Amino acid sequence: MEKKNRSSPSPSSHSTPPKEMETKGFSLMNDDLLQNIVSRLPATTFASAACVSKAWNVACTRALSRPKLSSAISLNPSPLVALQEVFDKVMSEPIRPHFAIASVGPGFDFKVVLPFMVEKLGTRTPIILSSVSGIIGRDALTHEFKEVKWSYGDIDDDDVTNTGIVLTVGFVPGLKVDVIPLLPQKKAPPGPGSIIDKFVMDIKSYTSSVSGCMSPLAIIMIGDADIDQKPIMEKLDYAMPLETIIVGDERGQFDYRSGNESRNIGNNLKCYPDAVALVFARDRDKACDVGDIELHFALSNGVSAIGPRLKAASVRMKDSESATWLTARRDGQQEILDGQRLLDDINNEMENHLECVDLYIGVNRRRNCSVGSDKPRSMTSLALHGVVGGDEEYLYVDGVGIRTGDYFQFYHSDPKTALHSCRDVSSTLRNLKLGWDSKSCPSTRAVVNAIDKKEAFGGFIFSCVGRGESFFGQLNVDSSPFLENFPEVPLAGIFCGGEIGRGYTSLTAHGGKEEGSARSLLHVYSTGYLVMSYTPPSEH
Repeated sequence: MEKKNRSSPSPSSHSTPPKEMETKGFSLMNDDLLQNIVSRLPATTFASAACVSKAWNVACTRALSRPKLSSAISLNPSPLVALQEVFDKVMSEPIRPHFAIASVGPGFDFKVVLPFMVEKLGTRTPIILSSVSGIIGRDALTHEFKEVKWSYGDIDDDDVTNTGIVLTVGFVPGLKVDVIPLLPQKKAPPGPGSIIDKFVMDIKSYTSSVSGCMSPLAIIMIGDADIDQKPIMEKLDYAMPLETIIVGDERGQFDYRSGNESRNIGNNLKCYPDAVALVFARDRDKACDVGDIELHFALSNGVSAIGPRLKAASVRMKDSESATWLTARRDGQQEILDGQRLLDDINNEMENHLECVDLYIGVNRRRNCSVGSDKPRSMTSLALHGVVGGDEEYLYVDGVGIRTGDYFQFYHSDPKTALHSCRDVSSTLRNLKLGWDSKSCPSTRAVVNAIDKKEAFGGFIFSCVGRGESFFGQLNVDSSPFLENFPEVPLAGIFCGGEIGRGYTSLTAHGGKEEGSARSLLHVYSTGYLVMSYTPPSEH
């Protein structure tokens, strides 16, 4: 019988278990190497890596310590393929989704897209999904920058683009973000404007709960195309301080998902809101090693004033048609002018080119406004109404809310004004960036540390569907102010049926002084720019 070799160790008693060997192997990596590895992972794998251990979680947090915007477009004719393409691109790098915005063209089924987004991003991620007239951004496959409006021609025509999607996912440490819906006005309790008041107070209440103050940093709004958004914007303008930026699409179709399940009740009842607001508020519990995010607003104007100042002499409203019939007097004169006379005068000033432009009247409205139990306060605003036509009785314009005695002036779409205004915006963005550089580079430092420098990390564009290549005669004019100053920074945009834009900032390049002190939140032939910047904690 062969003797057992007692000097040989037993595999079962002395070998290291595979799991322990694996743990020891990973533990041999230094922090920098581990961070380098996780920073190369796609978003889904990155999220799983953060759950491996405390050390891995720390490495993931270090790898994604700065805010990030990830965006892509796809023009693939198959909506499902396009949806997958933009998600693959946007989620190809580490990101923790704090919000998501998807804008789509014809052919996309909201009942397919929204559940897909919720499954990919999680039920706690606030999401806005909207149908738009065109998209702006970089192609998910080619990285080529494009401004695209839908053209509804022959589907076999190679030059026709019938659909597409732009997806943006944002990671904004130091901020809290959620979707607040405005419930349908037909469900409103008795009392004028009460449901709009509740919408405004819901925004302020959410902001207070997460930041300790009532004023959000910014709001991205999407309004229902069938609902007059003017009363909503007037309330928001009254209730929000000038520092709160408001941008968005006045006339859209949308769906949404709030991170707070109770706010999704409208969808469950198949009773969609009149508007939704994506609210950005500062986080009261922000860690001390997290820097500051700031938002900056600029506006490129695309209309020019023409003709004298006028005063509404008689006004008839057709609420069922959302239209107004009016006559007018020249300021300081008694003669009443009918619609045909008013249009003839404008046509003469434009040297018989009236048919080549879109015409509006800008009405200076002075109204008392309040929210809830607040004491009413007088506010002056500029409301733009599209001119439908005129005859020997009346001038016919879109929308309601004009009163006898209101002053107004004609405006017309003007590509020269728009182009000049775009250049102004580009100049102001350049000055903004130069200001950041100068603050990061005092005279005692010859070299700016790129890690400590304040910089832009993302941007959004909301442009009128009437602009674009057909308006300017050249490509990517609306995007040029951003691309010229922040060429490598993620940018996403849409073409709107009506542009929402409001911000108290030196960046605004409106291109005219005709409006006086009157503020406008709803614009025509304009482009609104929302620039997002980050200051590292060492710069505070």
